[in-house]
Amino acid sequence: MRRRRFIKNSASGALAMGFPLISALPASLKETRFGAAEATFMIRRYRNLKSAKYPQYDNALQMIEHFSSMGFKGAQLTMYGLDSALAKKILRRREELNFFMEGQIKLPKDTNDIDRFEQQVRETKEMDVDIIRTVCLSGRRYENFDTNEAFQVFRKASETSLQLAEPIMRKHRIRLAVENHKDWRATEFLEILKALDSEWVGVTLDTGNNISLLEDPMEVVRALAPYAFTVHLKDMAVETYEDGFLLSEVNLGEGFLDIEGMISEIRTHNPDIRFNLEMITRDPLKVPCLTEAYWATFGAISAAELATFLGKVRKYESKSALPRISNKSADEQLALEIENNKTSVQFAKKNYGFR
Repeated sequence: MRRRRFIKNSASGALAMGFPLISALPASLKETRFGAAEATFMIRRYRNLKSAKYPQYDNALQMIEHFSSMGFKGAQLTMYGLDSALAKKILRRREELNFFMEGQIKLPKDTNDIDRFEQQVRETKEMDVDIIRTVCLSGRRYENFDTNEAFQVFRKASETSLQLAEPIMRKHRIRLAVENHKDWRATEFLEILKALDSEWVGVTLDTGNNISLLEDPMEVVRALAPYAFTVHLKDMAVETYEDGFLLSEVNLGEGFLDIEGMISEIRTHNPDIRFNLEMITRDPLKVPCLTEAYWATFGAISAAELATFLGKVRKYESKSALPRISNKSADEQLALEIENNKTSVQFAKKNYGFR
């Protein structure tokens, strides 16, 4: 393994200090295509901003065409519920582009939801998909739950949903990749995965999310990499504020994550794993870890652990203010989203060996 770093100030700082970037990959490596997570284009996909220059996508085929034009070689998109004509066009175009596809799905809520889940799994597999991403929580733990009791109810429901999903994934022989989505600390997530003990249920490993839960991002990667089926690759920046710190996705190479070390660690366990950029263009997220409300669901983090983490945040705080977009026009936001993703995909291909 290459030398581990928790964080670095910037790409320029890394180069100046002589930190290596990946310049060559093992000859045996089969998967070097670089994909995009759907949230990489969250503004254009979900915000419903009115723009003649950057209209919303009408369907998955339009997204695939746009992603491909920007240099991406794969994507993580919803692949069920497509009409047959569109499905055939997508399959044909993917083959022409040599474009990989991963699906997305919601977990079954209860036994009454199993038929819906299985139908969507079946339709997704028919689109030549072998991995489906999912999440247990769509929001953020410290914002969704006011008490530990409420969080434990959520945990139990999540465990039940995964137990219902697992036999269906096993039956159809398709892998379910659960994201660490600002819900589970690494040890909690591992407890759930080990209890399930299935080769068909693993992880969508997000390289930055657990910073919001006060965890060292490299340590999270080390813990979850053995269970990872796919990756959300992102770089992050932080800025202190009165209630804790602000957290932002930034272009690859402009943040503080040891991206090279993370890629190497993940590929140690799965050399052919796919990486999908998740560069979300938005205002910084508030992580109010110095407020009482934040701690409602955290009972095991010591004062020493918090102090150590915040010390690192302050030491490596961004030298400039984190990017904000809410003061920009719709066209400016949409243009910036495109610019950010172009910058990151080009950086990934130049420095990390992707194509």
